[in-house]
Amino acid sequence: MAIATCLLAATTAPFAAIAQDHHADEHDHDAVELDAVVVQSTRSGRRLSEEPIRVEVIGQEEIDEKLLMTPGNIAMLVAETGGVRVQVTSPALGAANVRMQGMRGRYTQLLADGLPLYGGQASSIGLLQIPPTDLGQVEIIKGAASALYGPAALGGVINLISRRPRDDREIELLLNTTSRDGHDVTAYAAAPLGDRWSYSLVGGFHDQARQDLDGDGWIDMPAFDRWTVRPRLFWTSPDGGKALVTFGAMTEDRTGGTLAGARMPDGAPFPLTQDTTRLDAGTVVELPVRDTDTLHLRASAMTTDHRHRFGTVVENDRHETAFAEASYASWVGDTSWLAGAAVQADRFRSRTFGAFDYRYTVPALFAQAEHALRDDLTLAGSARWDDHSDYGHHVSPRLSLLYRPGRWTVRASMGKGFHAPTPFVEEIEAAGLSRLEPLAGLEAETATTGSLDLGYAAGGLETSVTLFASDIDDAVRLEPFTSIDGTERVRLVNAARTTRTRGSELLVRYRWQDFTVTGSYVYTDATEQDPAGTGRRRVPLTPRHTAGLVAMWERHGRGRLGLEAYYTGRQPLDGNPYRDTGRAYVELGALGEITLGKVSLFLNLENILDVRQTRRHPMTLPQPAPDGRWTVDAWAPSDGFVVNGGVRLRF
Repeated sequence: MAIATCLLAATTAPFAAIAQDHHADEHDHDAVELDAVVVQSTRSGRRLSEEPIRVEVIGQEEIDEKLLMTPGNIAMLVAETGGVRVQVTSPALGAANVRMQGMRGRYTQLLADGLPLYGGQASSIGLLQIPPTDLGQVEIIKGAASALYGPAALGGVINLISRRPRDDREIELLLNTTSRDGHDVTAYAAAPLGDRWSYSLVGGFHDQARQDLDGDGWIDMPAFDRWTVRPRLFWTSPDGGKALVTFGAMTEDRTGGTLAGARMPDGAPFPLTQDTTRLDAGTVVELPVRDTDTLHLRASAMTTDHRHRFGTVVENDRHETAFAEASYASWVGDTSWLAGAAVQADRFRSRTFGAFDYRYTVPALFAQAEHALRDDLTLAGSARWDDHSDYGHHVSPRLSLLYRPGRWTVRASMGKGFHAPTPFVEEIEAAGLSRLEPLAGLEAETATTGSLDLGYAAGGLETSVTLFASDIDDAVRLEPFTSIDGTERVRLVNAARTTRTRGSELLVRYRWQDFTVTGSYVYTDATEQDPAGTGRRRVPLTPRHTAGLVAMWERHGRGRLGLEAYYTGRQPLDGNPYRDTGRAYVELGALGEITLGKVSLFLNLENILDVRQTRRHPMTLPQPAPDGRWTVDAWAPSDGFVVNGGVRLRF
């Protein structure tokens, strides 16, 4: 369930924080507070209302709501943002990635405080391994952001911003349980360490029992046990210098596939497991050089070990990412600029299929400038040059314009970017590497994206309309073929025809005292080359119509009550022997929380109508697909009606 209370067009300065008012009349000051929002993701240092690039922000208030609904992961936190769709890529293991405005999930870059702590290309399972406990806000840039963040950001960026310690010590404990035998325990502590230093520490345990909801012997909800811990250290100086140092560790064992004693149509069991261990570290530093100039330094390293089991095949592998960047920012009069250099190295090693090992090194130079042509008109431009060790050099430009006549806001943006192919498209993450041919002869995927956004705000009313489009050339797709020994296999090839997406978003929100009502609608028309190569087809698992309606009552210190309805339209399916198109469906939800001093009691109802894909057809195939998968794609929920509730303690 989502309570969309802070989806905003916004922008950034590193380590700037949201101005917040915690008095009982906070809703009367929403317009002032929201105008003060700054974010980190565009590096420009401008406020929300002054930023040409459209950034949507999920604020602390909504993060707190999602924490009560899914304390174990951030999937729901981003899922119900307009133009953003969380797509399940492996129903057997529950893995999912994020599609931006109809573009596939591999084009979305997931960052933490601007750092690739989850890898250069975050795995689909990674989205489900990040708890929202210590997040202060989430920033989303849709469309090609390669000019800002390189080849992994072809379709957009999700930047998870850490929660900053306050002047007083904070301790929070959350206990949650679900009707599907899931449990969450999370703890957060933060406090100052003198005048310049402070810290935060978050940790959690999350588990889920396996569930076979339709009784066919195939696990519909995978089992998992996960531990996480992340300490952070913050530094500030009187002259405006700031620094963040972070470390993270996570371990998870996840189990899906067949139940003990169950068999697939070929007469054999098919267990699916994934054991994950991830370690990461990073730092972000901002040092004033003089009143108008600032030096920015960023660096991180990440290593993730996987042990996969796909039936009888065991695949062990390691993903590594190292990153470093230095940039210098300044402003003169109405013009601000920034220039810098970066290098990122991504390495993959498979102990089972060494032919897929790769090591990419990508040095880059980038620059951006913003100029206020007049009080209500700002022009911004940025460009990045990347020299990819395997796919050559690429230039990624982006141009944005902001026009603010009175209560209206107009933003226009166009950008280009590229994506370096890896073996890990959605199908391979679900099936493993055993039936994939080693990569050969691939070109980098390139895209041009554009958007036009019109917004209006007056009193308690906010509304916006966005038109968006993207063209992807040389899109990598999976192609089945029969090898010389008669075995069905798959290979990755570049599509000969352009993948095109056209669409629009509508958002309307009205605030009145303690009540907020939000309505949204997204239209997406995405087409690509059909498998035969002779024509075009709609991109599978991309509904043309989605919509949502959310109503929320909230009073600080007393509680909240929310109701929501989300509609997902028909969507084309691929490789599904039971149907060609997924049925439209509606999900209803409700959230209630009562605050009694330092104690909050909450109850959340998800998918009240009990929508489940297995009510329409089985999740398993009569025979394995050419890539080795035993499941059809997920086009509807698999867990049905779920209730969760618990207690949140604040000290």
